[in-house]
This record gives sequence, structure tokens and C-alpha cells, in this order.
Amino acid sequence: MSGNARSRLLDELSSVSRRYMASYALFNQAVADHLGLHPTDLQCLNLLTLEREPVTTGRVAELTGLTTGSATRLVDRLERAGYVVRERDAGDRRRVLVATVPEKIVEFGRMWDRLGGGWVALFDDLDDSELTLLIDHMRRTTEFSAAQVTRLREGRV
Repeated sequence: MSGNARSRLLDELSSVSRRYMASYALFNQAVADHLGLHPTDLQCLNLLTLEREPVTTGRVAELTGLTTGSATRLVDRLERAGYVVRERDAGDRRRVLVATVPEKIVEFGRMWDRLGGGWVALFDDLDDSELTLLIDHMRRTTEFSAAQVTRLREGRV
């Protein structure tokens, strides 16, 4: 591929990527508004549903990139909304864990099912190698974004 063709493709990728991120941010805002949550709280709840066990507020801070103080306030809001509870760690009573409320998570999952009903169909025309490419891209983008968040928060821009 010539340098010009690749340059045009990278320009198009940049443009499409920016539209994709904006559309997701707007979608996230609409879902958060629907649930009466802050968009960051919605994504934290999303991440908590991916964790296998209840987590500490420190882990919430790691997942979200927030300070521990901000993560505590986020957990407070999710607790008031009924999505999480704080519970003592059975192994170490000094530790407090954040656990999702199963009934609310089932309700949360049903909402995602209603909104994403046609999502899998978007990939019907892709073969396994193309799906693998998308998965790899998403993982690499997630890692890249996390590094950029760290740079921004540390003032290294």
C-alpha cells in the first residue's frame, strides 16, 4: 500500500474513531440519564458486574482511575441508588467490600439486553479472524486509553 493510501486510511480511521467514541459517550449519557446515574457511575457499575467477587473501594479507584476519595463518593451514590452495598470482609473484618445487589444487576442486565438486542447481528458477516482482529483492537485501545488517562491525571500532556 502506498504511503498516500495508508495516510488516507489512517485519517479516515481517526475520523471514524472520534465519531465512534462520541456516539458511545452520548449513548452512555442517555443510559445514565434513564437510570438516574452519573455516566461515570454507570460505567463503574458496568465494571463491577465484570468482577468475580466484591471489591474494596481501592479497587473501584483502580478500575475507574479515580482517587480513593472520588471512588468513595461514587460508591456512596451507587449505594443510595440501590445498586451496591457495603459489607464487611468475612476474612478480615476491618476491610469493607463493595458488592453489587443481585436483583438490581439482573434489572440492569435486562435493560442492556433490550438496548443491545441487535448488537450481535452487527458481526454476522464477519469471520472468526475478523472478530479476533476487533477483539485485539478493543483490548489494545483499552490499554492505550488507560495509559492516556494516567498521563492526563499526572499532568504529563
